[in-house]
Amino acid sequence: MYATVTKPLTFEEFLAWDDGSGREFELLDGIPVPLSEPNANHEDLIERLCTYLENHCQENDLPYVARQSKQVRLKTASPEKEKSRKADIVIFAREEWQRMKTSSSSAAAYIPPPGIIEVVSNNWKDDYLTKLAEYEDLGILEYIIIDYAAFGGIRFIGSPKQPTITIYQLEDGEYLPAKVFRGQDRIDSRLFPNIPLTAEQIFAMSR
Repeated sequence: MYATVTKPLTFEEFLAWDDGSGREFELLDGIPVPLSEPNANHEDLIERLCTYLENHCQENDLPYVARQSKQVRLKTASPEKEKSRKADIVIFAREEWQRMKTSSSSAAAYIPPPGIIEVVSNNWKDDYLTKLAEYEDLGILEYIIIDYAAFGGIRFIGSPKQPTITIYQLEDGEYLPAKVFRGQDRIDSRLFPNIPLTAEQIFAMSR
């Protein structure tokens, strides 16, 4: 027996909604939209990187919590219906995560989190164009795009195409020109200063 949507859902209603299929969804104009299942490489990279970042935050007493596959409420203005993205990795403020631990509500980014990481798949335009605009509008301080299989367009990852990590950082409400990392380039992140990772070490998490 599958649940059906008879009217547009709010973000909170969507988090509590379940159609019984076991599939993952995002919210588009109040309507749940099913997502494609990630491949094994994509999933391994997300899980391993999220675990690494969580441990890094604890060991270095950074004020963040890394969690994978969490819903992020997007910015909407009346009369728009609510929207969300299910981000691959969400970097929550530790204080906000602790607040959610005292609540029975679903764990999600109800307010803009400091950072979001997306791992690119075949629908690469979503990550490099659509989500970039959405996360900038939302005020995400750092947006990291991991293109481990060089799916992206040449204008984003260069020619010849090669695995690339792209980092956008917010300044006065706008993303600065992208920082691009490949091979043995060491990652330069505002949220994770001095993190001892190269681009290749992150790509290797998918193998």
